[in-house]
Amino acid sequence: MKIKQQTVNTPDKGDITLVTLTNSKGAEVTLSSVGAAIVRVVVPDAKGHMDDVVLGYTDPHDYFYDGPCAGKIPGRYANRIARGHFSIDGTEYTLAINNGPNALHGGPEGFQNRVWDCAIEGDSVVFSYRSADGEEGYPGNLTAKATYTWSDDCRLTLTLEAETDKPTVVNLTNHAYWNLEGESAGSVLDHTLWLGASRFLPTDDTLIPTGEMAPVAGTPMDFTTPKPIGRDMDLDYTPLRYGKGYDHCWMVDNWVPGQMRTVARLEAPASGRVLEVATTQPAAQVYTGNWLAGSPVNKSGRPMNDYDGVAIECQHPADCPNRPDFPNTLLRPGEKFEETISFTFSCR
Repeated sequence: MKIKQQTVNTPDKGDITLVTLTNSKGAEVTLSSVGAAIVRVVVPDAKGHMDDVVLGYTDPHDYFYDGPCAGKIPGRYANRIARGHFSIDGTEYTLAINNGPNALHGGPEGFQNRVWDCAIEGDSVVFSYRSADGEEGYPGNLTAKATYTWSDDCRLTLTLEAETDKPTVVNLTNHAYWNLEGESAGSVLDHTLWLGASRFLPTDDTLIPTGEMAPVAGTPMDFTTPKPIGRDMDLDYTPLRYGKGYDHCWMVDNWVPGQMRTVARLEAPASGRVLEVATTQPAAQVYTGNWLAGSPVNKSGRPMNDYDGVAIECQHPADCPNRPDFPNTLLRPGEKFEETISFTFSCR
């Protein structure tokens, strides 16, 4: 594995570290210390042509405070917490409201807008960040770690870890947007998607789960048989109207804590590229880039459009701290949050 490290200075945020991993096939992954982000993934298509398949920006500085959270690790709590309130052991905590009436992705700053420490350990890149007690309203000094490993068979593995000195809540994921035809190829609505999930979480109109785990059968939310992402998006279906497309959480079938399970398979019609996503997490939020327009220009120098990429965010569901019937996101001193996500690229 070839590893190249680069430092980019910014006028207001200090040094950004970029690390590029190149495997024996010449396929590359570039990672950034801004939000411990995936900013470039170059893999071959069915004819051997290399393309970058992850959405991102021309300027490394544009990754700060971008609306899409492109490629980054949001936190301390990825996704939404209703009304920015939750309680632990009878103590109520209040978060910043930054998404309608709710808290999203840890707040206006969030882990995604912080410069993480970066270290090279063997063939892996390890990012770490210490979140202070009270940061963005969350209790406890929390240490988060993200370890990326790139293999010769084009598998990018991300291990997420966290520990705290006070009871807190934590939910970590990666927010990369994929376009398997190339990062500037346009809409992904013709990509075919399969999900290993026969239930999804209906939400209110602010995208907070109602608490129901509804069957996908007979609805536009059914991806248990592969279908083009956009096939059913124009149907008159309330969840799709709420999100202007897909921005919903699917519960992984037969989930067992700590066990890897393939949750998604994405295929591109022209290039023949395939992405398989596996995880130990109990759910996956699929977001079809419904509000990408207005983002910084992409790596090819053109403005992004809605639906230019799809994010498959393996995580715990939104609002778990207020839903005791959902998978647990409470982390106490002496415990360790540890989850894994892998992205495997191939061609059909």
